Amino acid sequence: MNVPIELLKKLREETGAGIADCRQALEDANNEYDKAKQLLQERGLEKAKKKEGKETAEGIIYAYIHATNKVGVLLDIRCETDFVARTDDFKHLAKEISMQIAAMNPKDIQELLQSEYIRDPKLTIEQLIKSVIAKVGENITIARFARMEVGQ
Repeated sequence: MNVPIELLKKLREETGAGIADCRQALEDANNEYDKAKQLLQERGLEKAKKKEGKETAEGIIYAYIHATNKVGVLLDIRCETDFVARTDDFKHLAKEISMQIAAMNPKDIQELLQSEYIRDPKLTIEQLIKSVIAKVGENITIARFARMEVGQ
């Protein structure tokens, strides 16, 4: 099947999925954009599920200070390889999770994972992490975090 390059490019830019995955999804969906996007999401979640349990020995410590300079977060976020730890997708995820911690003040990792993502209430933090797992192809876990606030 012939896949229009404009459609392929749009799907790739919007989802961040690989070109081959986007092409396959569009072919499977008979070039129906929304259906292809849904297929990519489902396949990404399947990939993320396969990655569960893989050791996450690499990662970064991400520091976030809120604009008021009254709340700060240190986040220990892990992945499988140093290569992924250096990617913009991984660093962006660390920032988003740190902002979530600053805003919501979860008591532990489990509460954080189950909380609604502040930028998109249709997603939980766990679903946000799984979407990045699907994109980068490695397991990602939160090892620990600390939130500090002036006066507390």
